[in-house]
Amino acid sequence: QVQLEESGGGLVQPGDSLRLSCTASGAISRGAMAWFRQAPGKEREGLGSISMNDGVTEYPDSVKGRFTITRDNTIHTAYLHMTNLKPEDTGVYYCAAAPSQRHISLGVLDYWGQGTQVTVAS
Repeated sequence: QVQLEESGGGLVQPGDSLRLSCTASGAISRGAMAWFRQAPGKEREGLGSISMNDGVTEYPDSVKGRFTITRDNTIHTAYLHMTNLKPEDTGVYYCAAAPSQRHISLGVLDYWGQGTQVTVAS
């Protein structure tokens, strides 16, 4: 059983940068982790994923160039680096774990964190 815990959310101003962390309670060095966002009144949106084994990342076009995912296997943590934040980036950010990025692309996710709130407002 793996538990995920997100941290790093908060209130930021437009144009700011923010780094979110997702730490797993168990080793997931052979799996993949993904980040999602749920904005008020909107469906959950995928923000990208990373292979914990080799660090290969995948992103949707909507966040390319602004969001980057990295990982540190020594502390079982994946990070979501966000730059040039906009009010429409406001929402609850979740991380999730899966056996592979292919599983993530198919919507097969084994574990979810509880989410961390990000609010972008001036």
